[in-house]
Parts: sequence; C-alpha cells; structure tokens
Amino acid sequence: MLRLEGVGKRYGRGRLVLSEVELTLPGGQTTVVRGRNGSGKSTLLRVVAGVCRPSLGRVRGRPEQVGYVPERFPAHLRLSPHDYLRHLGAVRGQARAVTESRIEELLTRLAFAGEPDEPMNRLSKGNTQKVAVAQALLAPCGLLVLDEPWTGLDTTAAGVLGELLAEAAAAGANVLLIDHEEHHDLIHRDRLVEIADGRVQVFETSHDDLVELTLRVPAHRAEALRATARELGGVEVTG
Repeated sequence: MLRLEGVGKRYGRGRLVLSEVELTLPGGQTTVVRGRNGSGKSTLLRVVAGVCRPSLGRVRGRPEQVGYVPERFPAHLRLSPHDYLRHLGAVRGQARAVTESRIEELLTRLAFAGEPDEPMNRLSKGNTQKVAVAQALLAPCGLLVLDEPWTGLDTTAAGVLGELLAEAAAAGANVLLIDHEEHHDLIHRDRLVEIADGRVQVFETSHDDLVELTLRVPAHRAEALRATARELGGVEVTG
C-alpha cells in the first residue's frame, strides 16, 4: 500500500504547490485525480511516481516497478518506437523475447498506425501518445501513473486504454491518473481525489454511486450553488 504522509512540494523558493497531503492508495484500485489548472495535479503524480522528491513529508510503499505516462511525452526522439521500447524493456530487466511479444501486443491493440522503425519525431500526436502508453505498460508494474493519458487518442485506442488500465488493476497494480475528459464509461473508478490550492480531499466511490452534473447558472449564484453541493457531500471536478 502506497502512502503519502504530510507531503509538501515547492519548486525553488516559490510557494508550496502541494501542502500537507495525506493520501493512501491501495493496490489493485484505480484513483482519479481532478482539479483546476494549476491546482497541483501533475505535481502530485510526479511525487507519487518518484519523478520528483517531496520538499516536505515522505512517500512510503512505492513499488520497485513504476509505469509512468507524463503530461508531455518527448516527441523529439530520433529512436524508432521499436528501438525505444526495446531499450526500456532491457532497462527494466525484461527478457528480450517477452519485450518483443509485449510490444507487438500493445501496438496492435492500440491500433498504432505509424512506422515502428522510423524516428519517433516523425510520428503524429496520436501515435506518439500510443507509444507513451505502451512504454508505461511494457513490463509488469506495481504502480501505474498516467497524466491525462487519453490526450490525442482516437476512439478505438481510448477504449483499449480503458481495458489495459482495468487489466493492470486486476493484476494488482495501483493505478493513479488525471482525467479531464470524464471517461466514466472507460474506467472503473474506486476513488476520486479532488485537489485545490495544493490540498486534497478523497472520496471513495464506485462506478454506480457518483453522479456528475454540468450546470450553467448565473455568475452571482455560482458560489451559493458550490456551497450547497459541498453540504450534500459533492465535490467540484470541472476545470
């Protein structure tokens, strides 16, 4: 079980982007992070994944193998998708034959339409994102962290990604992701983390017990509606 204990994060001498974060993430479950732009969502994911260290507090129980899809996957690489994925398989200590089989499976399921042996800097945005997803799922991992993983994916690949995330959770992985597009029908969400001003609120959910509404109201009534929603146990997830 992965735990964040009193985690705070600042960059340089700036303000705290994350503040006093207490969060427990059980294995085999899927947690979705929501919040407005600049609220600290991507920073939270980077801290959980081990990409950056917290300025305060600590992270306990991070698995040795972590799959990570960053917000911006490097698109300028001169390696081909095949060579890039083979290299990562080797770095993770996976047998070459296993890696080759997994590459073929993932690229086929995601309907990768680019040329797998040409430089990645020639790929479309959608195909680049498919490689980003493939590298995170290439080897078995105990923690899978994805920052807006549906960005650029076509409808078919988006559905397959939902299947792959469910398979990872079923295999015991701890799945944590940011989802702005509200892919309710593609993922089973066990937990919703709402982040605002660097602080988190955790809501235990199931696929059936949470209803999300989009409402248009006069600006002068918006704050009153937010207050009412909070009294009812709701959380604002737009932005």
